[in-house]
Amino acid sequence: MDNHILKVRIVSPKGIIFQGQAVSVSSINSAGKFDILPGHTSFLTLTKNVPVTINTDQKKLMTFNLPMAVIFTAQNSVRIYTDINFKPNLIDE
Repeated sequence: MDNHILKVRIVSPKGIIFQGQAVSVSSINSAGKFDILPGHTSFLTLTKNVPVTINTDQKKLMTFNLPMAVIFTAQNSVRIYTDINFKPNLIDE
């Protein structure tokens, strides 16, 4: 596995919303803004009504507006679990 890349997956009970590689994942939780980079320590957080931005390995920013999400990272893998009623509202930057 490339230690400079994150494997990212966003899933809802209805299926996979996004799956791919990234150089960073950013969002906001109750403590403030955060970034997940390769090599990040294990991390678990909740977000509500804030964007989650994925900077892909192709230098493309993808922003997902999620009503609620659980974000978990370990060993360069980021899993984002979102609400059952999620309707994709992807903003491609």
